[in-house]
Amino acid sequence: PVTAVRLATINTARYFGLEKHGAVAPGYNANLQVLDSFSAEKPSMVFKKGELVAEDGQMIEKPRPKRDIYIRGSVNVKWLKKDDFKVPVEGDRVRVIEIIPDQIITGSGFYKTPEVGGFLQSDTSRDLLKICVIERHRATGRIGKGILKGMGLKSGAIATSVAHDSHNIVVTGVSDEDIFKASLAVIKMGGGIAVADKGEILGTLPLPIAGLMSEMSVEKVDEVLARLLKVTKGLGALPRHPFFTLSFLCLPVIPELKITDKGLVDTEKFEVVDLFYD
Repeated sequence: PVTAVRLATINTARYFGLEKHGAVAPGYNANLQVLDSFSAEKPSMVFKKGELVAEDGQMIEKPRPKRDIYIRGSVNVKWLKKDDFKVPVEGDRVRVIEIIPDQIITGSGFYKTPEVGGFLQSDTSRDLLKICVIERHRATGRIGKGILKGMGLKSGAIATSVAHDSHNIVVTGVSDEDIFKASLAVIKMGGGIAVADKGEILGTLPLPIAGLMSEMSVEKVDEVLARLLKVTKGLGALPRHPFFTLSFLCLPVIPELKITDKGLVDTEKFEVVDLFYD
């Protein structure tokens, strides 16, 4: 047990150069966990900077921010219209982001272009969904557009402002109407997650702090996320965590094909690539 404690405390602190952490001694920060025994699963007391902050699994006092949080109003989007999601067809084949189950890496493939009336359109029979990334920091009006395979939606759309690492708004869905509605819901909330179907909003999770964090308790966020997950699964979503899966489709440093507000990115070549391919 002593070796395990040393590995988790002083050894780790020394490795990362944290000079005032990792030991109970003069000159060290008094951030301590007190255990009744080495076999105890939970600490009986927790100290932060020498002050008792928790005892027997209960906080002594609910922590408060050291300063007010003003990181709001981070969603700045140029006036959005449904037609902004239209994509004229420019080729017989289209480059497709392929979701790999339980992975943040993706595949890349070429498929016959799904179209209706000369415009790119989702094709649920082949699990090909339109995916878009809306720039949301400087209202540039940029919208990256592509096709996604593996999300499984048969109807509706899902959108989120948690989109690593630029955290623009990413949305995927069956119809432009629902893609527009879900995106608009996220914008109106000042950031968050939204699910739409048949022109109606089925559920939302507001994330007003930088478009990334909630003001609600962890328990409440978990409850709302569970409801959104149930609704999204009802629309046909295949990934275990569709919102997390969606958020990583924008990270252009992880193979193989990702999407940003500037379009599709081949992460192996580090190049923006065309959507259509002949």
